[in-house]
Amino acid sequence: MYYFIVNKVSGNGKACAIWSEVRKVLETREIDYEVFFTAQPKHATAIVKNLKKGAVIVIGGDGTVHEVINGLVGFDIPLGIIPAGSGNDFARALKIPKDYREALDRILRGKSKAVDIGRIGGEYCVTVIGVGFDGQVAQIVNDSKHKKWLNVFRLRKLQYIISVFKVLFGFKPVDMTISVDHQEIVMKNVWLIAVANFPYYAGGMVICPNAKGSDGLLELCIVHGMSKLQFVRVFPSVFKGNHISHPSIKMLSGKQIEIDSTPAMVVHGDGEIIGQTPIKINIEENALHVV
Repeated sequence: MYYFIVNKVSGNGKACAIWSEVRKVLETREIDYEVFFTAQPKHATAIVKNLKKGAVIVIGGDGTVHEVINGLVGFDIPLGIIPAGSGNDFARALKIPKDYREALDRILRGKSKAVDIGRIGGEYCVTVIGVGFDGQVAQIVNDSKHKKWLNVFRLRKLQYIISVFKVLFGFKPVDMTISVDHQEIVMKNVWLIAVANFPYYAGGMVICPNAKGSDGLLELCIVHGMSKLQFVRVFPSVFKGNHISHPSIKMLSGKQIEIDSTPAMVVHGDGEIIGQTPIKINIEENALHVV
């Protein structure tokens, strides 16, 4: 049995249009399925927890995937994705086709791959956890009045860039204490810390190029000690992952990460706001199967 979870607002209605086409394919091939449409935040998580054996297929974006994996962890149910969001960073990392027909064919072939996920307390994240400037930008993006129209014209990166500059002018770097596998360091004037399981976030930015999602490690990108002008100059290089050679950017990796700051800073996971510092992140190896 295939359980489809469709986020009707993903991609400004794109998910519903894709579902209409997917349904036709399923019925033509006489494939058993059941479909659920999300109605409010966290709805996808609740739906998944009540499902029986089968495969869960998300037609939506990274936010919907985030909700679904938080219902799947601990159950032997594989996840399939038909990208229909504005960012689709998890799908990008797994090289899932953008075309719904190709993505569906990949799912129906049934070949699965185990991937790691990050855990913060009882919350699970599969792509990137961001702290500081990163978290504030995610908050602005999610609350943006222009989000709908930028999604219509597929301008996700422009949406993120606009939010970066909104936050930039009022942001003040802070000191952060970071522990990586129990090795503690104190970093001064930290802009952001990105803790990545996979390389991409914010619609294709390559924040941690070496993150593999299946090696049992989390990759950290720590941006510190920059002036605002330096930050603006370095920022474009993140689109190709060339920022990591800058002297004010420190790259680390580990299995257990702890981050604290004064004052407390906003934290996002997979683009969704999940809390504030202090946080403790652990890697859960091979915790999710993706078809």
